[in-house]
Amino acid sequence: MGTDTSKLLRRAGLRPTRQRVALATLLFGAGNRHVTAEILHEEAVRAGERVSLATVYNTLHQFKRAGLLREIAIGGQRAYFDTNTSNHNHYFIEGDGKLMDIPGDTIRVDGLPEPPEDLKISHIDVVVRLVPK
Repeated sequence: MGTDTSKLLRRAGLRPTRQRVALATLLFGAGNRHVTAEILHEEAVRAGERVSLATVYNTLHQFKRAGLLREIAIGGQRAYFDTNTSNHNHYFIEGDGKLMDIPGDTIRVDGLPEPPEDLKISHIDVVVRLVPK
């Protein structure tokens, strides 16, 4: 995956440093994922990578700016990073702190206001919060 990850980073305009390649391999090596910086940091440490939590935060934000990740803020207190950058919506399981994709185009949003003339809507984030019955 290292060579593929390096190519992915280069195509996104990022230099494939050792730490970026290691974090990208963890992020993109197993399909679409939702991670926090803390989760990714823990995975990196378990994989034997010497990387600080601050570096993980910085790298996730670099990946986001490069278009490799989407950031989903939950209640202003926790940020999740999604490797699926398509326009889609999420369930948030409150007790577990788990974020999951809502399948398909099952959510419809009506009555959106017209944006100012010089702006357009890029996407709409819908997070449906779930709790046990």
